[in-house]
Amino acid sequence: MDNSTLLLLLAFLVSYLRTVIFFRGNQSRKSSKLPPGPRPFPIIGNILKIGKKPHQSLSELSKTYGSIMTIKLGTITTIVISSPEMAKEVLHKHDSTFSGRTVLHILQTLDHHKVSVAFLDPSVHWKTLRRACVTKVCSSSQLDSTKNFRLKKLQDMLEYLDECCRKGDDQVLDIGEVVFTTILNSISSILFSIDLAGFASDSTREFRDAIRGVMEEAGKPNIADFFPALQVLDPQGARSRMDVYAAKLINIIDDIVGERMEGRAAKMEPKVWNDALDSFVLQMEEDKPQMGRLDTVHLFGDLLVAGVDTTSTIEWAMAELSKNPEKLEKAKKELQHYVIGKDIILEESNVSTLPFLRAVVKETLRLHPPAPLLVPHKALEDVKICGFTVPKNAQILVNIWAMGRDSAIWCNPNQFMPERFLESEIDFKGHDFELIPFGAGRRICPGLPLAFRSVHLMLASLIHQYNWKLADDLQPHEIDMEEKFGLTLKRVQPLKAIPSKVY
Repeated sequence: MDNSTLLLLLAFLVSYLRTVIFFRGNQSRKSSKLPPGPRPFPIIGNILKIGKKPHQSLSELSKTYGSIMTIKLGTITTIVISSPEMAKEVLHKHDSTFSGRTVLHILQTLDHHKVSVAFLDPSVHWKTLRRACVTKVCSSSQLDSTKNFRLKKLQDMLEYLDECCRKGDDQVLDIGEVVFTTILNSISSILFSIDLAGFASDSTREFRDAIRGVMEEAGKPNIADFFPALQVLDPQGARSRMDVYAAKLINIIDDIVGERMEGRAAKMEPKVWNDALDSFVLQMEEDKPQMGRLDTVHLFGDLLVAGVDTTSTIEWAMAELSKNPEKLEKAKKELQHYVIGKDIILEESNVSTLPFLRAVVKETLRLHPPAPLLVPHKALEDVKICGFTVPKNAQILVNIWAMGRDSAIWCNPNQFMPERFLESEIDFKGHDFELIPFGAGRRICPGLPLAFRSVHLMLASLIHQYNWKLADDLQPHEIDMEEKFGLTLKRVQPLKAIPSKVY
């Protein structure tokens, strides 16, 4: 269905509703003052001003209307935040008020939003899920105990790359695919003690396709999100496609969980796997478990999808380093200086001795945040900010992409300059609002500690032992850095290169 047909359909379906809302809205504006913003068109609001790259178009609009701005996306009132000061108001000072979630229509698939740590509004159940996620998977002690799982998957990646090097210049690799496979297997090993993907195998394609399908559908604009009255019609078929992908993903995870539960029940002395699933199954066997099988399966689904999101950060970092050879050389020299041995596998503890590598990751997250508008927040009640009223149920978008490109915050903001962080205490752990790629406050990403370890170690391994020749004789200045907006900020053109051993 093309855009013009959709707009005509919308006009017939919601014109009456829009008229009622218009007159009621005029009355409410007399007693409340929304933040400024572009004048909305009837019915569609400001949708036409958003385009395919909303993080960029909203950034441009904020230059006219300010760092707190109102836009109408169909019938949805949306407040856009575009400065560290305003982000601190929303995510720190008024954290509890803005801790609700706006849930996309397709993410309601299989009632996922009712059991998801990512999309539930704050509640006792949400706190239980989040606590389980942190203590059983992402705490420092748990990450230390599962370190060998991650190192084994890293070794698998290096062995695969070594084999590609032996085959010579005809082995063009999609770096994003290599990283995706490694991270997916790393997380599935932590959760289940099994691999869910293979570098050169079709045996796991069903799961790979399911998780990629979920990510792609979640990243596409869906007109039913702008006009909730249309959700029952699913005019673009987005919900139907998501239902298929999500069912495959959840069913595979549920089978893994069910098999472990049956195995434990069938043995007098069940094997100790020392993975997250064991911990969750033991908890489910209690008399009054706080989490059931459904909660566990959907939590694992959230962790897998969120975990592979870090693929984009590593691919962007490799693209920026390839485009800036002098920065790549500086990172290599740091690794050669601090790491002893030619073929040594880096340890997570090495990261603390690599300040330039850490600066590269920060600079990549500044320029290419995984979720450029964060996961949408929702106002749970009316609240005043800087003299403006943010109404209850308004959607809140925090444009961290715009903040990362703001010349009032950063010198030469569009340039890749890791050195800016060498003399700076700014970090991305939720306290410095100039750089909050994982959010801040009570809705900060609970997987941040795992992402921190995985991104640094994998990036260091890719550049320490290998040189990368761009495919098709591409020169560094010719690398396409165009962005594709979605669930994560991806590259339009995958980064493809040929590896060769450094030593």
